[in-house]
Amino acid sequence: MSPTEPRHDDADPAPGGGESTIDFGYQDVPRHEKASKVADVFHSVAGRYDVMNDLMSMGIHRLWKRLTLERSGVRPGHRVLDIAGGTGDLTLKFSRMVGPRGQVVLADINASMLSVGRDKLIDNGVGGNVDYVQANAEALPFPDNHFDCITIAFGLRNVTDKDAALRSMQRVLKPGGRLLILEFSQPQYELLSKAYDEYSFRVLPRMGQLVAGDANSYRYLAESIRMHPDQETLKGMMETAGLERVEYTNLTGGIVALHRGVKL
Repeated sequence: MSPTEPRHDDADPAPGGGESTIDFGYQDVPRHEKASKVADVFHSVAGRYDVMNDLMSMGIHRLWKRLTLERSGVRPGHRVLDIAGGTGDLTLKFSRMVGPRGQVVLADINASMLSVGRDKLIDNGVGGNVDYVQANAEALPFPDNHFDCITIAFGLRNVTDKDAALRSMQRVLKPGGRLLILEFSQPQYELLSKAYDEYSFRVLPRMGQLVAGDANSYRYLAESIRMHPDQETLKGMMETAGLERVEYTNLTGGIVALHRGVKL
């Protein structure tokens, strides 16, 4: 499969009714193995994750996250869930936005990423209004109608069952609450797409080897981007999960898209 031929199915049926397979980058793996394989990737890169984010995006990821914060509608006293929150970039900002009467939950399925995020936030003086929860996005351990806002930034593409995760997010949102998904997507211009492929599959793994000592994890990350649903497909998935007024904004020519939906 070439880099410009993304596949958007979540799983392939197994012959004879056996266990299905699912994409792990460009590999097909048994469905039950994907979460552990993704975990291995992030255990490997957790310590250098922030440095690599700045290098990979030339710092532009900070602008993408700033727009996410602006579109969130979060106010003092709100309750926010930051899924796949990793090293806590959004959580740090949200903790200041909700103030002492609000609450932010930094959730991640990966213990290494959660530990790095906790240490980073403590170092930045974040205290009592942030909780840390190791959780799977497909089965969030929170009550119905609980959060005013949910964000997931650069994490949905690593989820095994994206439809289940979207339903879980919709369930724990309050009526009137917003879900924002910031994720790599499909570039909208042919020349940009070709340049992006060259960068992703030639430069990025080399950078990962030099900075993080791990070329394979960053090769997987590039492949996982190509396997993620495109903008319109993800919009439809959010609507199917019960979200309304779903819209998206292409950023940096569609390399990244910010989707937003509301629970009515």
